[in-house]
Amino acid sequence: MDDKIIELKCVQINLQHSRGATANLVKYAADNKVDIICIQEPYIYRGRAAGLDYKYRTYTVGESQIGTAKTIRNKAVDVMIISQLSDKDTVTLQITRWDTILILANMYWDRQKPIEQDLTKVDKILKHGIREEVIAMHSKARSTTWHDTTTNNRGKQLEEYIISKQLHIMNEPSTKTTFENRIGKSKIDLTLATSNLLRKITDWSISDE
Repeated sequence: MDDKIIELKCVQINLQHSRGATANLVKYAADNKVDIICIQEPYIYRGRAAGLDYKYRTYTVGESQIGTAKTIRNKAVDVMIISQLSDKDTVTLQITRWDTILILANMYWDRQKPIEQDLTKVDKILKHGIREEVIAMHSKARSTTWHDTTTNNRGKQLEEYIISKQLHIMNEPSTKTTFENRIGKSKIDLTLATSNLLRKITDWSISDE
């Protein structure tokens, strides 16, 4: 690899299928020159992720009950969807910029499904062969390990998995939460990275917007 510095600005967000939140996201991404957007629970219209800027590449899988979408705003980034590692709740892309190749997976985990199903998906992603991998997830798992106020059973299972796979939690301590709805607030959105990427991910934060 040469000495070029690869800088990609990424945003992870749960839109809760809101059209208004989608419009705010589009403006935020343009104002802040975001390169890649990982979306959980996108706004859906006629079976497709909608409201996103049509000028940019958006990747989804399936035609109903789509749980995730990923938008690439930077036209200089080469992208290939990895179909065998993607479904309506997981979009896995191979990202190439100059000589750098990484896997970026965006996942929505359904609370009604056993967490083992989603951990199996992560297993397959980690075994794909690319050593530099980032997994953005709406996990429905709470744990003080990633700075939530409590730990639930799903959180305990995910904690053990992260340790067993030697993954790194990029979430930083913050008084802000990553998810809020009418039921309450929590920090169930996680960014995980493999060891090879640990020092290359900087400025992880929870936005005020």
